[in-house]
Amino acid sequence: MPKLTVIIPTFNEEAYLEDALFSVAFADEIIVVDSYSTDKTPEIAKKYATKFLQRAFDNFSNQKNFALKEATGDWILFIDADERVTHSLEAEILETIQKPKHGGYKINFPHFYMNRFLYHHSDDVLRLVKREGAKFTGSVHEKLHCTGSIGKLKNKMLHFTYKGLDNYIQKKESYAWFQAQQQFDKGKKATWFHLLIKPTYRFFRSFVLKGGFRDGVPGLTVAAVNAYGVFERYVKLMLLRKGIQ
Repeated sequence: MPKLTVIIPTFNEEAYLEDALFSVAFADEIIVVDSYSTDKTPEIAKKYATKFLQRAFDNFSNQKNFALKEATGDWILFIDADERVTHSLEAEILETIQKPKHGGYKINFPHFYMNRFLYHHSDDVLRLVKREGAKFTGSVHEKLHCTGSIGKLKNKMLHFTYKGLDNYIQKKESYAWFQAQQQFDKGKKATWFHLLIKPTYRFFRSFVLKGGFRDGVPGLTVAAVNAYGVFERYVKLMLLRKGIQ
């Protein structure tokens, strides 16, 4: 029988981790890779995880690739501490790895914000892959690669990503610095096009093209903050090029 390993990266996730671990208790192996949390995350992880690893954080890909090398399962499922595997998704995952048609599978993530799931603000993300040949690239919005074709599971992963408006904005601020640094290292420049057109299009894409308006005020808020995140990325790129941080 194929074995399943779940990998969960963490940093100060004491409020969310235990529920995430409960939701993947069906896995043959659970690996938590922690960035030296200062709260009770390590204590919680050690209760339930098969392996608890700690590594100083440098980027998201390296963190997950480090844990991937420790995995022994035939298949790997990557989840974050604020995500939950439902019973229906659990059943589909176990059935899929018994008779796989692809080397990897995307899962749909409807985001939870203002006490509701935003089904028109969701992402299809590659999360379930065969261990052999799997790896991550990229430092911020890391990309998972696998061998073979990619399919999609029918059931959704619950994602409690937005822990309030302040936290949401802070997350966008943090990502903006990472992304700006990436582009700075590649010699990229920010223009008025990046400052005006790209944030506007991000809002339009999220709120109109993806149907975010159907999610009401939460959909409007998410679209606006996402546009702000794009704007911040290019402002910070300008600052980096001027030697200001």
